[in-house]
Amino acid sequence: MKALRNLLDKLHPHFTQGGKFERFYPLYEAADSFIYTPGEVTEGAPHVRDAMDLKRVMITVVFALIPCFFMAMWNTGYQANSAMQLTGGSVEGWRGGLIEILGYSANPNSLFDNLLLGAVWFIPIFLVTNIVGGLWESLFSIVRRHELNEGFLVTGALFPLICPPTLPLWQVALGISFGVVIGKEIFGGTGKNFLNPALTGRAFLFFAYPAQISGNAVWTAVDGVSGATALSRAAEGGLEAVTTVTSWFDAFMGAIPGSMGETSTLACLFGAAVLVLSGIGSWRIMLSGLIGAVGLSTLFVLIGSSTNPMFELGPLWHLVLGGFAFGLIFMATDPVSGAMTEEGQWVYGFLIGTMCIMIRVVNPAFPEGMMLAILFGNVFAPLIDQMVLKFHIKRRLQHVQG
Repeated sequence: MKALRNLLDKLHPHFTQGGKFERFYPLYEAADSFIYTPGEVTEGAPHVRDAMDLKRVMITVVFALIPCFFMAMWNTGYQANSAMQLTGGSVEGWRGGLIEILGYSANPNSLFDNLLLGAVWFIPIFLVTNIVGGLWESLFSIVRRHELNEGFLVTGALFPLICPPTLPLWQVALGISFGVVIGKEIFGGTGKNFLNPALTGRAFLFFAYPAQISGNAVWTAVDGVSGATALSRAAEGGLEAVTTVTSWFDAFMGAIPGSMGETSTLACLFGAAVLVLSGIGSWRIMLSGLIGAVGLSTLFVLIGSSTNPMFELGPLWHLVLGGFAFGLIFMATDPVSGAMTEEGQWVYGFLIGTMCIMIRVVNPAFPEGMMLAILFGNVFAPLIDQMVLKFHIKRRLQHVQG
């Protein structure tokens, strides 16, 4: 590592002001900061010092996502292998040739087979996301002449996890491009976007190319095999339609069809523990979102409906199906696009939890609901914080005048 440090130090003058590669300094700085801790440190009073800088925040979030990465590959492979065992289907194209070379036997009970098959679907989506998104980030940094920060690390990790395994790679590139450029960079970059970039990209694909990101044919990575998500089944046949194909425990573990990395509530709970204990994720948002979802879903069960089967789905099922846990833990808590005040976080989280259940139950055409609920919350987060601040100012003025 010392040789690499010496090489970077030797190249440094060429990228600083006056060097021949001055315009490309953001790329050099990004590589240096990614490999090593930034050399600039705060010295002396009255500056506030904190061990948690942007790089450590982003790396901690990515670390919290590791179980979701594992489940993205395992469950994608498990769903595909189970479908092939039942239907005799196969994986076509270059992916099929690759897994045969690597000694794949299509056994859903094999950890290796499931991870291998899942990896040949997940890793290309992950690579395309980070390469294309990273290029956009680099381009905007060069044009604006500012440093390339680590903000994209989390977006590049989240976006592949909320995609179905069969999403075409060109749509992956298009979706992350929309999320980075329209959802973040046109507002000034990291720290200035009011929408979550990963969800913005997914929402664009959801409405622009619905056939490739919704429906029953996109969740199982086997040609010609249709596998509806549990929420889609609930929208058609209520609780009974869900319990006939999966158990609550399997849904909690994540062994159900869905977007690659958001099916396992257990994996998400590991991430929640990491984010809360490190102080990065707001426990207020998580708890209030949970309260809102449980309260409204319980109310719908008590009301009942003879025409809408989704009213039968109780709170315990809502919490483990779809992307509720993943979205609430990793996306609703985004410190940039979410509420910042403590009181505002309670309102913001509650709004997302109730909106998710409202969309799922009242409008079964969108059985997932969490994506739209978080984006809805993002839009109202500045207003919520502003109202909280005005309340505090008004209260303090009353004390001063009194």
